[in-house]
Amino acid sequence: MKKILLRCFSLIVIFMLAWLWILLSSKPALAQINTINYNNINLENRDFSNADLAGVTFVAAEMRGTNFQGANLTNAILTKGVLLKANLESANLTGALVDRVTMDGANLKNAIFTEATLTRSRFFDADITGADFTDALIDRYQVSLMCKQADGINPVTGVSTRESLGCR
Repeated sequence: MKKILLRCFSLIVIFMLAWLWILLSSKPALAQINTINYNNINLENRDFSNADLAGVTFVAAEMRGTNFQGANLTNAILTKGVLLKANLESANLTGALVDRVTMDGANLKNAIFTEATLTRSRFFDADITGADFTDALIDRYQVSLMCKQADGINPVTGVSTRESLGCR
């Protein structure tokens, strides 16, 4: 009986030491350096032209007339935003999440939206000349509206707007 108790006690000590070793050797997840979040803020008419905004978060931001011309917005998050008449000409939004965003009247000339998620977003009267939407996830209704005005070839990717939208 003494041997069994000694073995049980030994196993408990070994498990506790292993648990302690794991606990002490683990490293906390570090926040991404230089992460900027523009959440619930008024950015109306701000100038972000040619800025490196990769991975930046814009949630419920007011961005009417904001200038993102030539900006790097790869993997950025733009949700519940208002980009009425914003300038995104030649902006790179590869892999961006653009969910529930109003881009009515926006300048999207030569913008790159490859592999972006553009769900529940509006593009009424937006200029999409030369924009590349290759492998982007877009609501069918918006695609049908954009195909009516799709024109041009993106100067960076060489892909036509009509082809990237799958227009017939």
